[in-house]
Amino acid sequence: MAVENAVQGAAEQAGSGIHVAISAEKLGEFFGIPITNTLITSWLVIAILVAVAFLVRGKLKMIPGKFQTLMETMVEFVYDYVAETLESRDMARKFLPLLLTIFLFVFVGNMIHFLPGIGSIEYHNHPLLRAPNTDLTVPLVLALVSFFVIEITGILAIGFWKYSSKFIQNPFKNPIGFAVGMIELIGELVRVISLSFRLFGNILAGEIIIAVAIYFAPYLLPVPLMMFEIFIGFLQAAIFALLTLFFIKLAIMEPEHH
Repeated sequence: MAVENAVQGAAEQAGSGIHVAISAEKLGEFFGIPITNTLITSWLVIAILVAVAFLVRGKLKMIPGKFQTLMETMVEFVYDYVAETLESRDMARKFLPLLLTIFLFVFVGNMIHFLPGIGSIEYHNHPLLRAPNTDLTVPLVLALVSFFVIEITGILAIGFWKYSSKFIQNPFKNPIGFAVGMIELIGELVRVISLSFRLFGNILAGEIIIAVAIYFAPYLLPVPLMMFEIFIGFLQAAIFALLTLFFIKLAIMEPEHH
């Protein structure tokens, strides 16, 4: 809250009209559960993805047209890349839906606030919709999902004892291996923080920069900055999905003890 107050104070000093909120705005409650604008946007993103999935599924044809061919080519390219990374087409079939879902949820969520008129829709003097990833809770939940998928996959792929041996070794027989294992274990836990804060920081920073640019130079800076932020939104979605893929690859690798 101190950071938020500082940012809002600076905005007020620069002039009235700039509203920058670090935390998601609470719009109401449902059985004691706070309903925020980022939560509503997350529901909207999920509804859009589900609707598009059913729409696309209903229009698939045995003899594809140009658009379907393009989509199939893109999915096949991603599938081949995942299969090459994991060195298993069977594992690629299992994890491709998860990776694409993460990418699409993050990307569509990042693009929501670029739709015309979205920022003008208000409820109780707060924006009704806000990019989900500007609320640390959303990237944190995504990071936790990624973390548990990675750990469970590693255990199922090579067994509990082999997987745990990557992090826990006998400190009397192999003190160096024990120290390295502890570092690896800390790094494994820190992934949750690094994944969530990377996404949260980049998207929130972009939203703040655009808000300031619209206020001080409404006819000059917003368009190129928005184009850049669209690229950043795509890039952050891809990075989150790719890091999940690479961590899965590391998790299923056999431990090497020398």
